[in-house]
Amino acid sequence: MTFLITCYLLTGAIPKGDRDMSTNSRLSTPRESRRSFRPNYDPETFGQLSERFARFLGTARFLVYMTIFVALWIFWNIFAPSSLRFDEYPFIFLTLLLSLQASYAAPLILLAQNRQDDRDRVMSQEDRSRDERNLAVTEFMVREIAAMRRDLVEEIKILLKEQSRTQSETDTK
Repeated sequence: MTFLITCYLLTGAIPKGDRDMSTNSRLSTPRESRRSFRPNYDPETFGQLSERFARFLGTARFLVYMTIFVALWIFWNIFAPSSLRFDEYPFIFLTLLLSLQASYAAPLILLAQNRQDDRDRVMSQEDRSRDERNLAVTEFMVREIAAMRRDLVEEIKILLKEQSRTQSETDTK
């Protein structure tokens, strides 16, 4: 506040950002966000990445890569010289890495499945509404055809009456 008063006394102008203090101090308007230490991410992008990851985990390529990785790990830690081995027989570090991979894979796969469920739900609702519109159009067309048939029958009756009348007139002459 003293900065604002000093600026006004020295220059006669209010600093650009503080011209309308009444609107800035209102509780109904949110303040600008402060610097946060939480990571900032786009949920849509994160969801797309999780879907790609889940799709990759479900491929034969991933199974082959994991099999090669585990086989090389075990082979190295059994047959390499003992000074170069980094994970002895119970392969605790390998177990830790596989558990870590599984702990990240499971939630990402669930996130991808939830997104797919949401897309399926939206598509189902769109299909249902399209089906309802098609049913309404079909019912309208059936009513129109029935009305046209009724009108056609009436026209045929009128024509037959006229034809019989003209025929009876020609017979009487």
